[in-house]
Amino acid sequence: GVKQLVVGVNKMDNTEPPYSEARFEEIKKEVSSYIKKIGYNPAAVPFVPISGWHGDNMLEPSDKMPWFKGWSIERKEGKAEGKTLIEALDAILPPSRPTEKPLRLPLQ
Repeated sequence: GVKQLVVGVNKMDNTEPPYSEARFEEIKKEVSSYIKKIGYNPAAVPFVPISGWHGDNMLEPSDKMPWFKGWSIERKEGKAEGKTLIEALDAILPPSRPTEKPLRLPLQ
């Protein structure tokens, strides 16, 4: 199954007013309660407000959302923080490979 999540809140340029902190927080609260119900820890999920059309907070921090100070997550492997979607994606930990176990190959 899926062990790690990143939530990009897109179309922040289409909110009323544009790049609204209140709308981002509303969506974050709603999605957090949903992901908690299905078994994820919201403290381990970064939420990033983005505008894919304009590239805001995708690769570089946007000056259009000065209220967004960045995301921060806590998990058993440690803390991670950043400001952009690419940093959130880079913070995903690769799965462990059981290289010390015997090799198993399916035969057909």
